[in-house]
Amino acid sequence: MDLIIGQKQAGATAGGASPDALIVDGDQKTFMQDVVEASRTIPVLVDFWATWCGPCKQLTPALEKVTRAAGGRLKLVKIDIDKNRGLVQQLVQLGLPLQSVPTVAAFWQGQIADLFQGALPESEIKRFVEALLKLAGGAMPAADLIAEAKTALEQGRPQEAAELYSAVLQEEPENPEAWGGLIRTLLALGDEDQANAALAEVPAKIADHTEVSGARSALALAAEGRKARDQLATFQQRLAADPADHQARYDLATALNASNRREEAADALLDIIRRNRAWNDDAARLQLLKFFEAWGFDDPATAAARRKLSAILFS
Repeated sequence: MDLIIGQKQAGATAGGASPDALIVDGDQKTFMQDVVEASRTIPVLVDFWATWCGPCKQLTPALEKVTRAAGGRLKLVKIDIDKNRGLVQQLVQLGLPLQSVPTVAAFWQGQIADLFQGALPESEIKRFVEALLKLAGGAMPAADLIAEAKTALEQGRPQEAAELYSAVLQEEPENPEAWGGLIRTLLALGDEDQANAALAEVPAKIADHTEVSGARSALALAAEGRKARDQLATFQQRLAADPADHQARYDLATALNASNRREEAADALLDIIRRNRAWNDDAARLQLLKFFEAWGFDDPATAAARRKLSAILFS
């Protein structure tokens, strides 16, 4: 599937600086300027490495990739420990553990904010950097675009949301929030086939992530709801004739959810649970949990229904 290419790019730089210009080789002469002074305005990663260090050859390219993805919001300074023994000795005396490499120290406001040792995978480097940027009052560009996309979708601008999510995926093809958001947005645009195609393209390593599994549930519910929605009046008539017709109430909930009437859909399932918790092997509760996953656990309808469910189960 060709992703919708947005006008905004996740790698756009902050303050006009090129990300590549913020990846430099440092030494003892430039350390104060490149690291300590620079960290008063931008978070700085210092990569202590050596030519003989195998793990360094894996880590440094990953650090460079994440730095570029930060779009000018992060600086990377690479220090060859063999060429800068005097600097290393000074830093060790200050308490920096440089007995082994690779070691990566994060500087902010002239101080060491955090560090790690060893060749971490890219996903963990990203989490390390995200925490550093958060400490500095910022975030990765992708996080900003995802926030914009969520707002656009909530405000009824799904095409804009799709462009924003796609822009993130151009830069971060393994971003689960962007994949889940894109799939939900395609559903909002009424393009179920494209949403299924997007789900099929999700990388295997993030296929079970909460954001992706939630979007998968939303797709499954959309298919169920499409069939049930046309029979909504029939289900209502059956319930009017027999309030104990739990299957009709269950199907009504599916139809209501497909019509985006989430609170009513949840209440229908909660009514079944209230009347007969064990009906059809706990089908009502399991469907309600599927609703929660599809809606998102921070959705107001989810929060309200979870409180009601707890009240029923623990009464």
